[in-house]
Amino acid sequence: MEATTKVAVAQVASTNVFQDFALFLQEGGAFTYIIVIVFFIGMAIVFERGKTLWKADTDGNNLMLLIKKHVLNNQVEEAIRLCSSTTAFLPKVLKSGLKRANQSKEQIKDAIETTILEVLPRLEKRMGHIALLANVSTLFGLLGTIHGLITSFGAVANADPATKARLLASGIATAMHATLLGLISSIVLMLIYSILSSKSEKIMAEIEENSAKLVDMLGSRKSHYTNNNDNQAA
Repeated sequence: MEATTKVAVAQVASTNVFQDFALFLQEGGAFTYIIVIVFFIGMAIVFERGKTLWKADTDGNNLMLLIKKHVLNNQVEEAIRLCSSTTAFLPKVLKSGLKRANQSKEQIKDAIETTILEVLPRLEKRMGHIALLANVSTLFGLLGTIHGLITSFGAVANADPATKARLLASGIATAMHATLLGLISSIVLMLIYSILSSKSEKIMAEIEENSAKLVDMLGSRKSHYTNNNDNQAA
């Protein structure tokens, strides 16, 4: 009996929330609906970007230690297989360098830089759209407020003195709905944009740092084996 009562209360509360939100949108006018659409478009992009960036990330330090171990043991193929076992961006970049492990340092560097140029657009893809939609939410909120105030003052101008104050207060309250919703949408999107941007920058920083380490490691390895072969020939 008690469980049934709790379920019923929860359903009523949920219904009330949706009803209140629907009433909020209705009172705010057309611009509140536009802001909601903009927000959901932004959140769809956020979901896609978040999924991509979290798949693209990996533990760079641990990966580099394993690659270094394989390279120093002259097990470059094992290092390549290790990089092939994940869809993260850093292993993909390092793999392109490992495939040229027996070539010159410049060739290794060229291969890595080419792969970075392929990866970079995928990191930054649609990130600017989130910031843009956050700003658009604010502007639509402001536009809705101005439209509401114009409508309100127009109604007050034609009203009798007894109802002017009530109409003006009601009109201003309605106009503020768009401002409130626009600011909420903008704040949420900007906060998420900041988090995703930090994630993207972290991935890119790891790629650049570990790529430089790999180029140096493979270049030193090649020089070491070249010197050893020259000494053996002598």
